[in-house]
Amino acid sequence: MTHNHQPDLGTTLEQSRSGLRDNHRRSLARLMFLVSGTSLSVFACLQFFNGFPWVSLAELLASGILFYGASRVLTTGRFQQWLYVYLVFNFSFFLVIMLLPDASVSAFVWVLMMPVLAYLLLGKREGMILSVPFMLLGGVVYYLHLGNVGSAHRMIDLINMVLCGALMQVFMHMYEARREEAEQRLIDTAQTDALTGLANRACFQSILARTIAECDCSGTGFALVIMDIDHFKLVNDTLGHDAGDQVLRSIGQCLKERLRSTDSVGRLGGEEFGLILRDVRPPDAFELMEALRKRIASRELSYGDASIRVTASFGIAQWPDSGREAQVLFQVADKYLYHGKRAGRNRVAQAGAAPESEDLAPEAGG
Repeated sequence: MTHNHQPDLGTTLEQSRSGLRDNHRRSLARLMFLVSGTSLSVFACLQFFNGFPWVSLAELLASGILFYGASRVLTTGRFQQWLYVYLVFNFSFFLVIMLLPDASVSAFVWVLMMPVLAYLLLGKREGMILSVPFMLLGGVVYYLHLGNVGSAHRMIDLINMVLCGALMQVFMHMYEARREEAEQRLIDTAQTDALTGLANRACFQSILARTIAECDCSGTGFALVIMDIDHFKLVNDTLGHDAGDQVLRSIGQCLKERLRSTDSVGRLGGEEFGLILRDVRPPDAFELMEALRKRIASRELSYGDASIRVTASFGIAQWPDSGREAQVLFQVADKYLYHGKRAGRNRVAQAGAAPESEDLAPEAGG
């Protein structure tokens, strides 16, 4: 039996802060740095000829910083901090440009870009926190720019800007909220076995890899358990696959009810399940699985006129005694699982434990 590592889409999605993956955000940020740097170089020349040398110098300096950032943004470990600096600088620059005495009315359209950039690069929560104050400041600056708003013409200009800004903020927030909900459903689908509601194989392998890394740092141990339902093929062959599905759902519910909050469980495929028991010594892991074995053996499931009772066999590997790598732990747990199967099934087997148990199930295929 092989347990190859599979890409975990759920983990990949959870690591994103917005609708873009990290590498896509970095590529977008690099493009924006280059465009902003080039634009500032052009604006610097124009500002110099317009009689604002201090603005021209500031724009040239900022342009140089942006070009440097574009060369490093794909590899920097401080990417999130760089985004905040870039967005705060950009938004502040928009406000400064609008405060210039001869500022063009067209400069105020950049206010509407604030929520777009913030939500796209930072996500819903951080994008809202950053964009709302700057949007309010932009509205105040535009009001000051208009001066006397007593005329209908000026009032229309003010209302248009305020309304467009508010709608842009609301629309971006609603879009990001709906996108997060859709992405969460995708994460759930990517990580969950549809039949039992447990973690699927890819998700379980990701949890195992994370558990190994955490225990390696903390110096604690854990047990990996492979559980297989005995004679499951017989249920499918005699009562049908719908009955088999009900058995799997019943076993999944039993596992969720009996395990501790620190433990993890997943369906590895077919009638095989995986369990991760945190912070347990080998004797404790054996006792926990022995209690679970007895509970499953005593569980009775009604299916039409039939009454279904099944048993399960367990193989336990202990980290780090049985091995330090996930693949080795799976191999060891599989080995003890099939030792128990060959010894009569309905067993819990691990290193140093005799594969003998009460309530032996009759021997018959599967």
